[in-house]
Amino acid sequence: METLITKLLHLPPVASEHGQGLDNLMLYVHLLMFALLLGWGAFFLYALWRFRQSRSAKANPEGVRSHVSSYLEVGVAVVEGILLIGFAVPLWARGASFENFPDEKEATVVKVIGRQFNWMAWYPGADGVFGRSAPEFVGDSNPLGVDPDDANGKDDVVVESSDVYAPVGKPVVAHISSLDVIHSFSVKSMRVTQDAIPGLSIPVWFTPTVEGTYQITCAQLCGQGHSSMRGLFHAVTPAEFTSWLGEHTRTSGEQVSYE
Repeated sequence: METLITKLLHLPPVASEHGQGLDNLMLYVHLLMFALLLGWGAFFLYALWRFRQSRSAKANPEGVRSHVSSYLEVGVAVVEGILLIGFAVPLWARGASFENFPDEKEATVVKVIGRQFNWMAWYPGADGVFGRSAPEFVGDSNPLGVDPDDANGKDDVVVESSDVYAPVGKPVVAHISSLDVIHSFSVKSMRVTQDAIPGLSIPVWFTPTVEGTYQITCAQLCGQGHSSMRGLFHAVTPAEFTSWLGEHTRTSGEQVSYE
């Protein structure tokens, strides 16, 4: 959704539940920085005029007696405290605190794995349980090392084409990781960015609110092909997501298919 803030800050339209709060915070910070720019710029010009050599040929050993600057500094600190305590900390606690993570049973759960130079999405299928993976199963045709004999993975869906699907109006819990170097999963319209670090699985969550197709980028320089590491995040209706998942779910005994 395009708003006045997205136009002023040249941001992509907001398409997630928490995105407007982030945009509001960015606007307030920009306004504070603009006020400081005007204030300190005016003070600098005043100082050049007030203490010009023709007027103050001899230095004043007593210095400034006014406490206006002290009051201004306290005022700036108070505003910064309000932004931090009143906006930034609650926003972070709501989105990053594990206590506020949605129940995965009530969310769309997906593992998003980065590698040079594409993204892979791994869904648990209808049973809601990811199949086992282990290093001994890793190969050219099985980069995630999915155990082909694990019953829990029989209905898993693995998409290698840098496409991630999720239904609107439902929380998405994405477990972000990497197979090689440090990447960074970023969907600007969802206001989501999370580093993908080898050996770690870092969960983030957000709720898509607007249907559409949004670009996935890598926000971390990851090699010579970094600029081509793009993908698409598809926010679709629940019915469309169920249909898409059903089309990609494997049948019993079928090997893992990398789309």
